Amino acid sequence: MEKIDLKKELKHLYNPPKEIALVDVPEMNFLMIDGTGDPNTSQDYKDAIESLYAVSYTLKFMVKEEKAVDYVVMPLEGLWWTEPMSQFTMENKDMWQWTAMIMQPEYVTEELFNRAVEQVQIKKNLPSLSKIKFKSLYEGLSTQLMYIGPYSAEGPTIEKLHNFIEENGYELRGKHHEIYLSDPRRSAPEKLKTVIRQPVMSAGL
Repeated sequence: MEKIDLKKELKHLYNPPKEIALVDVPEMNFLMIDGTGDPNTSQDYKDAIESLYAVSYTLKFMVKEEKAVDYVVMPLEGLWWTEPMSQFTMENKDMWQWTAMIMQPEYVTEELFNRAVEQVQIKKNLPSLSKIKFKSLYEGLSTQLMYIGPYSAEGPTIEKLHNFIEENGYELRGKHHEIYLSDPRRSAPEKLKTVIRQPVMSAGL
């Protein structure tokens, strides 16, 4: 049985260069949980990640058994924003709103998702399980780059990305998006790989 790794098939989205690039991000399906607060201290955020991975791995084994397709579970991703967005700073993370999410391959359907949640519910008592949703996300034209380093030092890289957007005649659109390619429990902070993405639109539209 062939094992599919969508990170490799979608290399331009999940393993981009360190230089800023424009990409067209297609519509994809995700498991999502919404929340608020500093991800470093929020129990809700930790609970959300636990539920997302529990359901993602349950879906992986269900697809393998029922559809004879094996695939690599995708990395954790996050959408980050504040209301208003002018308050989005690295210094005030308690104001942050977030969507923690994991992309799902085309083999995962709404019906399969519902059954996977039921299976996890029987085996584990997860506080965030009732909040999980199966939704599509379309970002379209976006800027992105690979950032390597600690999460706490992302600020200058995000500023660089925003400057590129303004200098090239675009405006920010949608939510700040990060894809976490490294496990912070196993990687040194200076070696953490994170895709930083920002959807854009032509200025004045």
